[in-house]
Amino acid sequence: MRCVKHGYLKPGLIHHSDRGTQYASKKVKKLLKQHKIKGSMSRKGNCWDNAVAESFFGSLKQERVQWRHYQTRQEAQQD
Repeated sequence: MRCVKHGYLKPGLIHHSDRGTQYASKKVKKLLKQHKIKGSMSRKGNCWDNAVAESFFGSLKQERVQWRHYQTRQEAQQD
């Protein structure tokens, strides 16, 4: 697995997510296990577990993305 900014990811990395079905899927669990990445999920019904991440993405959307109209996915990623 490769990180665009830092090169290869090191074993021991923790991937934290909410309890979305996409993160709980066998495919994602297998991918994490292959790369020795520990999966972590917030507790059911506890929004405080993801408060920092939710705050960050809320700010990102409001301050950077909300009023922009990207022509391509690549353009959005570069921005």
